[in-house]
Formats: sequence, structure tokens, C-alpha cells
Amino acid sequence: MSKAALAQFQQVFIEESLEGLDTMESSLLELDNGGDAELVHTIFRAAHSIKGGAATFGFPEMSSFTHEAESLLDEVRSGKRAIDGAIIELLLRTVDCLRAMFARAQAGEPLNDTVAEALRNELAAAMGRGAPAGAVQARRNVDQADAWTIRFRPYAGMLASGNDPLRLIRELGGLGELTVTPEFDRLPATLAALEPGECHLGWTIELKGPARRADISGVFDWVEDECDLSIDARHVVTEAAPPPAAAPAAPAPAAAAPVADAGAARAQREASAESSSVRVSIDKIDGLINLVGELVITQSMLDTFREGEIDAARLAVLEQGLAQLARHTRELQESVMGIRMLPIASVFNRFPRMVRDISQKLGKQVKLELVGEQTELDKTVLEKIGDPMVHLVRNAIDHGLETPDKRRAAGKGDTGTLTLAASHRGGSIVVEVSDDGAGLNRDAIIGKAVQRGLISSGEGMSDEAVADLIFQPGFSTAAVTTDLSGRGVGMDVVRRNVADLGGTVTIRSTQGKGSVFTITLPLTLAIIDGLTAAVGEERYIVPLVSIVESVQLKGDAVRSVAGGGELFRFRNEYLPVIRLHDAFGCQDAVRGIDEGLMVVVEGDGTRVGLFVDGLIGQQQAVVKSLEANYRRVQGVSGATILADGSVALIVDIAGLVRLQARRKAA
Repeated sequence: MSKAALAQFQQVFIEESLEGLDTMESSLLELDNGGDAELVHTIFRAAHSIKGGAATFGFPEMSSFTHEAESLLDEVRSGKRAIDGAIIELLLRTVDCLRAMFARAQAGEPLNDTVAEALRNELAAAMGRGAPAGAVQARRNVDQADAWTIRFRPYAGMLASGNDPLRLIRELGGLGELTVTPEFDRLPATLAALEPGECHLGWTIELKGPARRADISGVFDWVEDECDLSIDARHVVTEAAPPPAAAPAAPAPAAAAPVADAGAARAQREASAESSSVRVSIDKIDGLINLVGELVITQSMLDTFREGEIDAARLAVLEQGLAQLARHTRELQESVMGIRMLPIASVFNRFPRMVRDISQKLGKQVKLELVGEQTELDKTVLEKIGDPMVHLVRNAIDHGLETPDKRRAAGKGDTGTLTLAASHRGGSIVVEVSDDGAGLNRDAIIGKAVQRGLISSGEGMSDEAVADLIFQPGFSTAAVTTDLSGRGVGMDVVRRNVADLGGTVTIRSTQGKGSVFTITLPLTLAIIDGLTAAVGEERYIVPLVSIVESVQLKGDAVRSVAGGGELFRFRNEYLPVIRLHDAFGCQDAVRGIDEGLMVVVEGDGTRVGLFVDGLIGQQQAVVKSLEANYRRVQGVSGATILADGSVALIVDIAGLVRLQARRKAA
């Protein structure tokens, strides 16, 4: 196999193995919470697949490391060892270590490091724990030998199930020195009778080197019903077994286990990592194929108009064909966008481990609830939402939820509840991170804001306005800074990252009862529905999801206020006015309020009036990155190509609101 082909298969193996590690982790966490013993078999199968694939695709160090974990799991699933908290913790660290090994494999770095070597030793030491020396000796006499004879005869249909006999033999090579003798007695007498899709060979394999029967049979676990297999010891170990290695009281500093907050580290790594592939259901592929077929039919019909005159009858047929083309194109676009839509479960599933690690570290009891895991959103949004959620979850556990003694004093149960919920609302997805903890301390926030000069006093400020102060850069009310940060530290980063996705963050909090952080995001960043607005000779796209209403105002409806701002009355409240021609320096735009149109929009939790010359119509805009092709422009989220070939900028409402606020403050 060429290096290029091997690299391609290695990438597929790595992606599938990372999914297997996710399965191992979630199953271990379920076991830790009293889950069914059947989960052990799920964990074992995932580890076995990783071990076998690593041996096949050129990662022998990973195969050897996983073999140690698999051996421990084999004792658990066979009932020789009971699962307990220590083993679960050891296996969770094994999952972390394997993730790190895969990351090094993708970066082309050596797979082993001091942490991996120390953990391998811990796994090996764990195999000697929990049984008297005599019992261990008895098992060795039965299960271990220095040499084995293995007779392996696959059934004819084994290849059809996707199993490769040669891969199994190569995996055996990881247990010792092999001598392989093929058996040809089932080969057809003539070449014409040979069936390429069937396995006609068998093998007798001599294995030299100390190995356990369980490890050998484990290689054939998934094909035991598809072959004749015999495993016979030729030189049984009879010498006294060495005493079990004592488990180290604590790893050496250079080989220290991953930190307790390994789940958080994993979540942040994955939040910034963008996958190069996406799995698509066959139904979506079938839908695309059907739509392409419809497009081909429509194209064939329209091709008939290349020649000949178009009379009234043919014109009607042409109009019908163009309407079909428009409909099929729209359906094709929606289907293609649907391929990019993935369930948010892939983000939510990162947090059970993180919540477990942080709560144990802080001595808190936390119950995590996940709601709406199958809610779908665009892959790009999905990959970028993880980092803001990590900040919110960490802060909710660290400074939102109380310790058991404080909860009891407040009349609550010992265990706090942290909820991650996702749902669709209109053209947006809403993600909520809520807790039933202490809530935001209004007095502490106002005191810190006054101390920093952000406000003169909190008199007359609404709870929402006070809560919004924590999004100021570096704002924190924590008396002592912890490695998990105080509530407020990093919140400006949360708002900025969400705003970069065209979304908003809002807070609802009741002191003593808890807080709810709500992230509102567009479903996709690739195509948006918008209204085309004229401003002088320029055209701008205003995202439809941001528009509340458009109104025609009289000339005296807008009032000037101190500082050069303008306000107008809209449904019993006064809203600030942003003149788009001033914001972007457009020439030849209308100036009179009664000559243009006021578009009421909402961004960053604030409603404003966007003054434009007029609205041309609604259209779908294919978003092109302005930053990638030019540079970042405040108040603009991207650009699109209009039907006449001209370029229109897409207005970033939240960014425009912040830009206007900074100009007023200057």
C-alpha cells in the first residue's frame, strides 16, 4: 500500500477511533453513576477496535498501550475483577492519554511520552492487584504459556462481513514471534472454480513468547462465529509467578496523571478543532440524487428552446420550466445545507466528563441535565460554539452552584442542577446554560462596577442592565481568583465569540435561585435570508432574523439628544437611530426622516432603528467572507453577490450597535 493510501486510511481510522473514545468515556461515566454492567462490553469492544486498527494502520505503540487497557477490561467483563471507582478513574485517564496520542499522530509527532509510559505501568500494575498470590499463580498455570499453536480456518463467507484474516494474524504478531503455515486443502482444483469473494485458505500459527490465552482469543473475538479456531498451549509456564506489583501511591512528578479537569481540557481542545469530514445519512444522499435527477429533466426541457421561434404556447412552457428550475434549485440548496446540519449532541456530550472532574475538584455535587441534544445546526456554528459553552459551564459550577453545606443552609438539596438545553426558535437556535445556584449578586456587581468607574451608581438600573455588566472585559466579583476563574472572567470573550457567529448572549438571574445564560445563534453561516436595503448608490443586506419591523416616520418623529444622538418613539419606548449612510460613509443618500424608511432591528440584546433610503426586496444571500478576501470591517459580517453581479455588504447588527456606542463615547 502506498504512503498516500495508508495516510488516507489512517485519517479515517483516527476519526472513527476518536468516536470510539467518546463511547468509552460516556460509558465509563454511566458506570460511575451506577450504570448497567453491559456497558463494560461496550467499552471493551471500543478498546478492542482501537487496538486492532492501530496495529493494522501503523501505530504499534498505540496498539501496545491499548492492549494493557483491554486486558484489564477483559478481567472485568469475565467477572475476575469487580469494577470500582479506582478502575473507572484509571480508564478515564487512559481515554485522555489515547486522545493525546491521536493528536500527536495527526501532528506527525512520536506517540509515546512520559505520561503514556507512566499510565502503561499503572495499567500493568493494576493487573496484579486484587487477588492472592496463589490465585494469580493458578490462573497463570491455566491461562499463560511461553508457546502456543493456533489453528485458524475462516469460513468461506468471512470476507463478505468485512473481516480480514491477515489483519488478525498481524495483530497476533503483537503478542510474540510468529511462524505462519498456510493450509491449501480447501483451494479449488481449477482457477475457474476459484471464488474471489470467499476465503479458501486456513493457517497454522506458532506463537513464541509469554502470552495469555485470553489475549490470543481476544484477537478473534469478532470472528469467533465465522471460523474454526483452536488454541493449544505448547509450553505452559510453571515457575512461580512474581508477586503482584504494588500500585504506586502517586505517580512521579514527571509522569503525573492528567489534571482533574481533563474533561474541560478536552472540551476546549475540541471546541477549537475543526473536523475535516462529516457523516451524512443515506436518506439525505438519496434526496440529493433525486433532486439532481429533477434538475437534469428540467435542463433537458429548457434545452429545447435553443432553436426555433418562441410563440405564446412555447413561452408558457418556458415560464413553467424556469419556475421548476427555481424550485428545484431552492430545494437543492436546502438539501445541501441540510448535509451541514448536525445534532448539537456532539457538543453537549463533551460536558459530562468536564462536569464530573470540576465538581470533584471543588467538592460540589452536580447533576448535569441535557435537553434537546438532537437539535441540529450548521457544522461551522457547531464547531465554534463549544468554546463559549466551556466558559459558561465552568463558571456555573465554580461560582454559580454552591457547596453542599451552603445549599443546605439555603434550604436546598445537596446536589445542584446544571442544565444544557437547545431548541429552534424561528430562524435561530437557542442554547441555554442554566443552574439552580446562588445567582448573580446585584450589590457586589454594582460595587465592583462603581469601583472601576463603569457606572456612577446602580440607582434605577434594571436587573438585566446590572447583569450585563459582567460582560465588561476582565470584570469579576470574585474575592479570590481560582484556576477556574471567577464568574465574569472571560465573559467578554464569550460575548465576542458569539457575536462573531452573528449571535447574542443574554442573562436572567435571580439571587439565591440561579442563573440562565441564553445564546441565540443563526442556524447557518453559509446562506441567510435578508432584505436588500438601498443607501445612496450602495446596497446592503439586513439579516431577516434581526428585523423586528419597518416603519415610515414623519419628519418630526426623531428627536435629537445630548451627545449628538437621535431617538424615536416605537411602541411606547424610545429607540436610538443609526443612520446607515453615516455609519458607512455613503454618498447621495437621503437625509430627511420622512424621505426614507426606519427598519427596527435587534442586536446584542438592544433594539435600534436603522435608517435607510428604502427596501428593495427579500432575497437569500450566499455569505462570502470579507475578512478572507479583504479585511475585517466593523459592522459588516460578510458580503454577497447580487443578481446583477454587484457586491452588497451584509450588515452585522450587533457589531453596528457596538460601533455606534463607541462613537458616542468617543
